Amino acid sequence: MIPNNSNKDNLLTDSVATASLNSSNAAFWKNDWLNVQSSLSSLRNSLASFPSSPLRIMRVSQLDADLLDSELFGTFKEQLWLLFSPQIKQTFEPELLAILHFIYRLTVLESGATYGAQLQNLKYRNEKQHWGGLQSITKDSPLTTFQKFAYIAMTVGGQYIWIRISRLVIAQGWSELSEDDPRNIFWKVLQKVENIYKTVSLLNFLIFLYDGKYSTLTDRILSIRLVYARRIMNRQVSFEFLNRQLVWHAFTEFLLFIMPLINLRKLKNLLKRKLLPESYFRSNLLDFLPTHICAICHENQSASNASAVISSKVHNPYETNCGHKYCYFCIKTKLLQEGGTWQCLRCGAEVKEIKRLLEKLVEEEEENDRTNKGKQPAR
Repeated sequence: MIPNNSNKDNLLTDSVATASLNSSNAAFWKNDWLNVQSSLSSLRNSLASFPSSPLRIMRVSQLDADLLDSELFGTFKEQLWLLFSPQIKQTFEPELLAILHFIYRLTVLESGATYGAQLQNLKYRNEKQHWGGLQSITKDSPLTTFQKFAYIAMTVGGQYIWIRISRLVIAQGWSELSEDDPRNIFWKVLQKVENIYKTVSLLNFLIFLYDGKYSTLTDRILSIRLVYARRIMNRQVSFEFLNRQLVWHAFTEFLLFIMPLINLRKLKNLLKRKLLPESYFRSNLLDFLPTHICAICHENQSASNASAVISSKVHNPYETNCGHKYCYFCIKTKLLQEGGTWQCLRCGAEVKEIKRLLEKLVEEEEENDRTNKGKQPAR
């Protein structure tokens, strides 16, 4: 089939006409947009003079965002400390925290919000563009580049500089120098600056509780405010985390209540008797010790003192139902710890009762009397 050249020419002419028409329409709308830009800017400025309803952002959401940021940063910090030895941690702690804090705050450069703010459906906006009646009826203005970098510099760099200066002052003891020393004066200035900062932060927090705008002093200085990232959104409160915390809290309270009622030492010895063979206990008996040596004292001191046999003599002797002598304090402590029964260290018998050795006390008193008489001078 031979193509019709006239049809091709018609189609080409129509396409050229359509393209020229589109270009003319685009130029027309572009010129109109340039003409109305000045009118729109003047209209925007005039709207600022009209009263409008204030933008209400829940204070609890902003405070929860700060709390989430603190908890998340604390979790990252705990994982960071596992990578370094205590010596490196103590020496370079401010630098490591500054690096971690800087990495954590990089989300402000990317999305204009921290992790905690994103979890609360919040973001920062440039409040300088929302003065007067523009605070709740216009599109949220993003942060400027200066505001983003200034925010990171104040939250990360300011904290690092303050920690380093404080550690230097404390390490060199500038507060203990004479009153005329410049270093002591500098230390006093630091104390005043810290007190002023705390006072201003407290005032800012009180103002925040009143108007709900700037939760921190840094936000107020830079005129950045937390607003809803999506305003048309139902506030969904998840109680999953709260329920988990309540369960763990109840479980912890139960353990704190039940643990003092369980005699772990007695339970441990009971399991040892049930699981270990009888030969194990016979090999560990202390029947080779002299009778004037307390086997419990010897057992407690032998691990740390090589001369335990000399320093573990029986004091205030008490006799068990199996016929062996121990110090009263030692045998009474064992019985209390084991719940009233205990296995003798010399013979392995079960100790249930103890009694005082009065005969031994009488012999010791008589021996002391004879010693004292021998020391008296002859008349």
